[in-house]
Amino acid sequence: MPSRVPSERRRRRPTASGVLLSEDLIVDTALRLIGAHGQEALSVRRLGAALGCDPTALYRWFHDTDDLVLALSDRLIGNAMEGFVPGDDWVASLREIALRVRDGYLAHPRAAALAAHRVTRRRNEIKAVEAGIGLLLSAGFEPERATRMYLAFIDTVLSNAATEAAFHALPRERREADERAWREVYQALDPATHPALTAVRGELPAMAESSFEDAVDLLLEALAARAPGRRSG
Repeated sequence: MPSRVPSERRRRRPTASGVLLSEDLIVDTALRLIGAHGQEALSVRRLGAALGCDPTALYRWFHDTDDLVLALSDRLIGNAMEGFVPGDDWVASLREIALRVRDGYLAHPRAAALAAHRVTRRRNEIKAVEAGIGLLLSAGFEPERATRMYLAFIDTVLSNAATEAAFHALPRERREADERAWREVYQALDPATHPALTAVRGELPAMAESSFEDAVDLLLEALAARAPGRRSG
């Protein structure tokens, strides 16, 4: 893990406007700016303006904006995993993790695109990885296999959650246009050239719905089938 900003530089100090800066406040403000204006809002200048401080003051907490992105990403993990306690049923526990991650990304859909592909190397991520791999070890997977299966699980979860979050981050008119396409464009296709789509025409509006839980359940069924130990619960 690379060195962090020294603790003596991260003491809580008031800005010229009287705001008491802290790492949590900076991350909160970054999430708010991204939620309102998109990823382009994540700049030292805009953060300084929002916090009422000189932009250079932020370097007491973060080396650069990428360091802030990692902290922001770890916050999303922490929010998602807050209160999580692994149960006896390892499959149900992994499913709960997946749903928590999805909910966390949907709470901050514009920030999700920044977070999904990063390794935060921070406390919340480490705790989450510990929980996930621990569940697979409890299922009887050998260490190498448990690690590979966890990677497959979390990559699937993060990719699908980020895709759904990206859709929710679109302007409403674009989301509605995409949803209408399944009811309008796909319903009008020529049966002669699109026989398969014609055969399922009545089901196509469901393509506008989330496939997240179906994808997670398919993966968990495959994991359960491969588990050396018996599934608890």
